[in-house]
Amino acid sequence: MTKTATIFIDGEAGTTGLGIRDRLAAIPTVIVRSIDPSRRKDPEARRALMREVDLAVLCLPDEASIESAEIAISLGNEAPRLLDASTAFRVNPNWVYGFAEMAEGQAARIAAAPRVANPGCYPTGAVALLRPLIDARVIDANHPVCVNAVSGYSGGGKSMIEAHEATGGPAFELYALGLEHKHLPEMMKYAGLTRRPIFVPSVGHFRQGMLVSIPLHLDDLPGHPTAADLQAILATRYARSRQVHALQADSNGKLEPEALNDTDQLELRVFANEARRQAILVARLDNLGKGASGAAVQNIQLMAGLISPESIYE
Repeated sequence: MTKTATIFIDGEAGTTGLGIRDRLAAIPTVIVRSIDPSRRKDPEARRALMREVDLAVLCLPDEASIESAEIAISLGNEAPRLLDASTAFRVNPNWVYGFAEMAEGQAARIAAAPRVANPGCYPTGAVALLRPLIDARVIDANHPVCVNAVSGYSGGGKSMIEAHEATGGPAFELYALGLEHKHLPEMMKYAGLTRRPIFVPSVGHFRQGMLVSIPLHLDDLPGHPTAADLQAILATRYARSRQVHALQADSNGKLEPEALNDTDQLELRVFANEARRQAILVARLDNLGKGASGAAVQNIQLMAGLISPESIYE
C-alpha cells in the first residue's frame, strides 16, 4: 500500500505557506487539510485539526508560531509532528535544524524528529559555504567572517512585497544595519562559528532569487589555502547531493541572482584572485525555493517517510 501523509499548513495564505501548498499539490501521496478561513485564528479549531493530521507546518510570525506549537504539544500523544518556518525555534535544542545537506546524518535526524525548524534563506547559503570549510579547519571557528547578501523582495514578507509591487520600491537597499538581523544566531550556530559574524543583507527590486557572498583573505586562513583547496572541500562535501552543487566559478567574474528561480537548487562557487590572495565564496539560490518552501517540502517528505534520507543524494 502506498504511504500517504495528511498535512495542515497553519498560515497557508502567506508567501511561504502558498509556496508549500503549491509544491505539495504535485505530490499525490500528500493530503493537505485546511481550516475554515473564518476560524484560522481560533485555537480550538486549530487544535481539532491538528489532532487529525500527521504533520502541522507553521508558516506564521514567531510569536504566533510559538502559540501554535504550544497548541500542538498540548495534545500529548495525539500531537502531530511539527515543521516550523519561522525563526522561533531554529536554535532551540529541542528542535532539529532542517537543512538536510548540512552534515552527515542530518537528513536522518530530520526524518526521525518530532519537531523540525526550517532554515532561513540567508543562513542556508552561508551555512552551506562555511560549515564544510570550518569542519575541514581551513577557516577557524573564531575567524572574523563578513556575510553579504542580496535577496528578491519576496523575502521581506507581505508589506515589502506590496511596497515593491504597488509603487516600484527602491532599486536596491541595505537593511538591518543595526547588525541585529534575526538570522544571525542560526547562521553562527550551524556554520560552526564561535565569533559572531557581521551580516549585511540587502534587497533588490526583483521578486525572487538570492546571492550570499563571503569575502576572504586567503593568507589569514589556517594553512594559507588556495581557492582550489576551498573549491575541492566544497565539491567533496556535496559531491552526491541532488540539490546542493559546488561549481566552478564563472570566468567572466559575474553572477546574477535569479538563475535558480522556481527551483530547489543551491549553487556554491569560489571566485578568487590568487595573485592578490583574495577569494569570495558565493551561494546562489531561490529564496522561495531552497531558501523556504522548497526546503520545507523536502523536510515534510522526510518527516512523513515519503522519501528516505538516502534519497537526497544521487
